[in-house]
Amino acid sequence: MTPSADVMSRDTPWDQIAPLMLPAYGETWLMVGIVMLLVVSIGGAVGVILFNTSSRGLFPHAALHHTLGWLVNIGRSLPFLVLMAAIIPFTFWLTGTTIGIPAAIIPMVVAGVPFFGRLVENALRDLPPDVTAVGLVSGGSYWQIITRAQLSEALPALVAAITLNLIAMIEYSAIAGTIGAGGIGYLAVVYGYQRFDNHIMIATIVVLIVTIQLIQLLGDRLVAALQPHQEAK
Repeated sequence: MTPSADVMSRDTPWDQIAPLMLPAYGETWLMVGIVMLLVVSIGGAVGVILFNTSSRGLFPHAALHHTLGWLVNIGRSLPFLVLMAAIIPFTFWLTGTTIGIPAAIIPMVVAGVPFFGRLVENALRDLPPDVTAVGLVSGGSYWQIITRAQLSEALPALVAAITLNLIAMIEYSAIAGTIGAGGIGYLAVVYGYQRFDNHIMIATIVVLIVTIQLIQLLGDRLVAALQPHQEAK
């Protein structure tokens, strides 16, 4: 048997790809869904605090702004694979394991929060200065100004930020497959890489490309739909 024939014998038949791919795809979305709930909640709060402790914010506080900004920059400095390895003791302390979906969620959240926080800060920073000023003159509370003025006016940019972050988390979930987190990444590592299964590798690449393209398309359309609404205000 020639080497090429030996390699071909390792490939999963095409009609058996779907039974392997569908559960893995579901695991990917489970992982990413949990992570996005945490990232948008925590990272959104971080971004709001970053902006509002700056000189243009509702409650300027230079020390807090610089300290929080420094922590965010640290979180964004490490490649995800390095970060995932670096916080293994912390992950184990929280989850009691270093493999599987729970072990992947922790580093994904740690990586996603500063990334999304900075995107939210930038979205708020792009608003006209009078958005906050009008809220203050109107006598609104900090909560009302943040939710009804700042976040409301920045909604198209925030949707774009969520779209970008969602794509990043899907990419991170694929990397998390290296620690047995399940999902598309695990399938690509175990079958596509370790077993030299070309069919699985091709299928995972196609699924990831199609998924990312659809997410970006839907995100762009939603942003475009929100912009006329903002202009009408």
